[in-house]
Amino acid sequence: MGQVQGRAFLIVMDSVGCGGAPDAAAFGDAGANTLGHIAAACAEGRAEAGRSGPLRMPNLDRLGLGAAIRLASGAATPGLDAIPQGLWGAATEVSRGKDTPSGHWELAGVPVPWDWTYFPDRVPAFPDDIVAEVCRLAGTEGILGNCHASGVPIIAEHCEAHLRTGWPICYTSADSVFQIAAHEEAFGLERLLQLCADLAPMLHARKVGRVIARPFTGTCADFKRTANRRDFAIAPPSPTLLDWVSEAGRATHGIGKIGDIFSMRGIGVLHKGKSDHDLFEHLVRLGAEAEPGSLTFANFVEFDTLYGHPRDVAGYARALEWFDAGLPRFFAQLRPGDLAIFTADHGNDPTWRGTEHTRERVPVLGWGVGARDLGLCGFADVGASVAAHLGVAALGPGRSFL
Repeated sequence: MGQVQGRAFLIVMDSVGCGGAPDAAAFGDAGANTLGHIAAACAEGRAEAGRSGPLRMPNLDRLGLGAAIRLASGAATPGLDAIPQGLWGAATEVSRGKDTPSGHWELAGVPVPWDWTYFPDRVPAFPDDIVAEVCRLAGTEGILGNCHASGVPIIAEHCEAHLRTGWPICYTSADSVFQIAAHEEAFGLERLLQLCADLAPMLHARKVGRVIARPFTGTCADFKRTANRRDFAIAPPSPTLLDWVSEAGRATHGIGKIGDIFSMRGIGVLHKGKSDHDLFEHLVRLGAEAEPGSLTFANFVEFDTLYGHPRDVAGYARALEWFDAGLPRFFAQLRPGDLAIFTADHGNDPTWRGTEHTRERVPVLGWGVGARDLGLCGFADVGASVAAHLGVAALGPGRSFL
């Protein structure tokens, strides 16, 4: 293949789904629609905290965001009615999960070939041998939690006991995860990270997707989870888009959680930050500085963590509008021949019951290839398309829509 100087930017807006997944009912999510329901809430005046009126995302809508939502789910899109001027469509996932690794790996060309292990929603949630291994590695006589929970409430419930005993707070969710919360000073941040790293091989062997360190600081009356979260994820089962590009001799950049999600495979340089605001600055900088023929793969996680799981509709809308308002700065750095694709890894409908991810289609929006209706595609087609743009062989099942 000939040398291609154009660059590619694959930007995942974590959990920004658009409904319509054909198998949503199998996940208990029939009717879930992250973007559709946020747009409806904004138009109806039900998302007024810190913002007001219909959802305003003119830059992504100009690419085709509203059209993609309508295609995916048939939902009305008040405030998102622009005529598409970019590449637009919606993608359907085939992996049997609605979690971060499944979505990202499949977007990068590798559907998950196995069923994940999930812990039962009961107390205790974890098998005795896993509990014993945590205690051995942590040097404690027990653990706290041992149940399904959300991060803030479980810390509030067990904070005093954690500080008194030194026992780690262990919990899970509807995702294939084992999470450990601990105080950065009292327990120790490095001790927590080492505990998770040492425990991960045992859980990965059982097809548990991630062991997640959830450090916090402060007093029990006023604690805060910190930006030192770390995900120890099982490695992808085969080479992904990042591997295809790096093995072709091209530069690769990861922004945010991409390093954790892909176990650093195929990532030349990782750019991290304490917030999505920090990560956006990396994206703008790499728009100016990334090498010819390179891939930049970014994850913006706070849509999911700060607003989706807590079911904060107005907060989610504010985050979407903030992200969209910054895009002209990024677009101004791009060069002729570049491709920027905006998509998501799953849904997390803040109007939905519970606190978990939702099974949804995701928008696929592209800058740099003109107006193009790609229709419905597969997650893996995204990775194949990025590879095609870069002139790199795609080794997965996806087909390019370029």
